[in-house]
Amino acid sequence: MNRVRDALLAALGRRTFLQAVAAVGVGGAAAGAVGAPAAARSKPAGILQPGKGPIRGRHYLRSRPDQVRWGYVPSTGSTPVLRMRSGETVTVDTVSHEGILEDQGRDPIAWFGARGVKRGDVLTDAVDIARTYARTTRDFDVDGPHVVTGPIHVDGAEPGDVLKVDMIEALPRVPYGVISSRHGKGALPRLAGGAVPAGIAEPEIMPPVATDGRPTGDPRRYGNVSVFTPVRTGRGGALTGVLPRGRKQVTFPLNPFMGMMGVAFADAPALTDPSLNSIPPTLGGGNIDINLLTTGSTFYLPVFAEGALFYAGDPHMAMGNGEVALTAMEGSLRATYRLTVIKKKGAPSVAFRYPFAETPDAWVPIGLSDPDGSLGGGQGTDLDVAMRRAVVNALDFLEHDLGMNRAIAYAYLSAAADFHVSQVVDRTVGVHAVIPKTHF
Repeated sequence: MNRVRDALLAALGRRTFLQAVAAVGVGGAAAGAVGAPAAARSKPAGILQPGKGPIRGRHYLRSRPDQVRWGYVPSTGSTPVLRMRSGETVTVDTVSHEGILEDQGRDPIAWFGARGVKRGDVLTDAVDIARTYARTTRDFDVDGPHVVTGPIHVDGAEPGDVLKVDMIEALPRVPYGVISSRHGKGALPRLAGGAVPAGIAEPEIMPPVATDGRPTGDPRRYGNVSVFTPVRTGRGGALTGVLPRGRKQVTFPLNPFMGMMGVAFADAPALTDPSLNSIPPTLGGGNIDINLLTTGSTFYLPVFAEGALFYAGDPHMAMGNGEVALTAMEGSLRATYRLTVIKKKGAPSVAFRYPFAETPDAWVPIGLSDPDGSLGGGQGTDLDVAMRRAVVNALDFLEHDLGMNRAIAYAYLSAAADFHVSQVVDRTVGVHAVIPKTHF
């Protein structure tokens, strides 16, 4: 036991070790009251308050109240909060929405404090955002939940280009996260008017609490569940999340990545125009929620505005494909990117019209059910549509970039490629393919 303690002390440092131990005990109690990719292997850097700890990028962007949008993404006419040259790096301190939302009291000090987190271990930028927006009106039923940081102007980017986003680093800023199911959403929701979705019975709806008649806009009407999830270091130095299993525990590997990375897509004059809602992903990326977009990955985005106007948000510590409960294990991250403008060549051909991803081991064509649905006309949530688009984008890549006959490429995808459900909870749902590079 002493060897385990000594190893944890060496990996975490005394302060963070004590915080993690306390959090495990408190997390089990709190959760009881409420009820893929490679694991991250990293030494947590303690509490990464703004400006403290390792900052790798040439540029550094904080999430100050005047540099974020809560629930909405930038438009093509938004004023940038940072300007940088193509090929430079930037470190962004992103802030999770968990702990500051309406159903959590809009007070992260109180919410996390009730779960054993010391006041000094709550991020000050999260506190500042919650306090600043407390003086404004937010519609819990309409506004997106995400704290969106940016936009960043990248010199030389013009409509028709591609912005290449290299994910250099994603560091947890705190040794805890939150997993939530709210709004009667998720894979097992209660539909509008109290209807039960096809394929399940009413007792199978999650969370199993009916809308209780409270007025629209009252966040207590949904029976929301938020599970506080501490982080600890497991065998081999892997970071893990910890959840209760009766009197025991279940642990799972962390895989920090940004759920939201995008460029301005919609032209809207109002900051809270429905076309800018942060929930649905678009042709400009945004809330894409693909858990392969971790350190070492590359995300390609078609550019729609001068300077691209890149933004980030929705930091995740871990997420399973599908994101079925509504959220991932949400937790604030310090993300470092290299942002590069690609003109005519140097990016997958698909990326000039559609988001496309790449890891060191695979190409990742993407399909969305309704990537321009935020512009009006409703929101399509048909996974079949997303699947078809992922297949077509994969075929286009194999044919035009790798030189395969299209019919042979179709056969190859059927025999050797995997298609994964990215998420089923963002109104516009997603599917992504994984094409191993070793096959080529």
